[in-house]
Amino acid sequence: MRKRESIFKWVTDERILILIVGIAILWRRVISADESISFCESACSGITLSILGWVLFAYMYCTSRKPTDWPVTRKIYQGIAASLLVLNIYVAIYYGMRWFRLLHEEIYMPMDFVFRDVRYLMLVLCYCSVLWTARYLKEMRDKHQLLIKEEPKGHAGSMKESVLWVTMHERTLTVIVVAAILWRIAISFDHTISFRESAISCVILLLLGLFLFGYVCALSVKAKRKIELTRVIQGIAAGLMAINIYAIFYYGMRGYILILGLGDVSVTYVPLDYLFRNIRYIMLIIFYCTAIVLSTFLDKAYKDYTVPKKSANLNV
Repeated sequence: MRKRESIFKWVTDERILILIVGIAILWRRVISADESISFCESACSGITLSILGWVLFAYMYCTSRKPTDWPVTRKIYQGIAASLLVLNIYVAIYYGMRWFRLLHEEIYMPMDFVFRDVRYLMLVLCYCSVLWTARYLKEMRDKHQLLIKEEPKGHAGSMKESVLWVTMHERTLTVIVVAAILWRIAISFDHTISFRESAISCVILLLLGLFLFGYVCALSVKAKRKIELTRVIQGIAAGLMAINIYAIFYYGMRGYILILGLGDVSVTYVPLDYLFRNIRYIMLIIFYCTAIVLSTFLDKAYKDYTVPKKSANLNV
């Protein structure tokens, strides 16, 4: 048990995580020097991401099954596991299509290798953020029995809370996912995606991503006295920031290519390229929706959170 604990602390140490990100940057720098990525290089990248993602998912899911005196921590583990599952499926689909040469072009062939580097680095950063989060989430879970409840505070802004509740409700998020699927089916009928259609897709993603990031950051500020919870929220915010940067970078490059008229024309239509773009969009929407559900668990943890007896006595 002690050995397992030591390995966990070592793996989730900030210095190790910075080292992992640094190695990822150097790796992509080296393999992109000739502006091409071979199958072996792609395989190394894909296997690394898959191991990182699925090990994290297995840890979060298995931990969520363990009994605890604080049920909301199980929900947080489940929410993180669900978000990781979405990312892992996306990674598997991408590298599966890439390795079997089913994916021809993502943005514009001369710029694709740059975009692949950005995607790889942002996914590594997201996974490392979750690893960092796991350390403090475990501390928060383990220390719960040593603490007592904080005095409840009055709630202000009930109208605002009601709007947030409706916006973040599971039914609303289900409608968003279904609407996203229908939207991508509708714009894919003519085998081209115009600048306006791409812009609408971008705006929808950014509204979801930035709203969620802002909400989580605001929650982090509110929970600043609760150290472990604050670190957990900050880690999740860092992961969201990485995915937001990935989405912004993709649509920024996509919009630039469409404005210049270098991208999609009917004569270059490749069915599987369009299919993958639709899959990517829908997977990002699902990721944001699962992360929104996760944020509701974080808010519940903030409201239920406990403080040390010593701190509580000082506040009397």
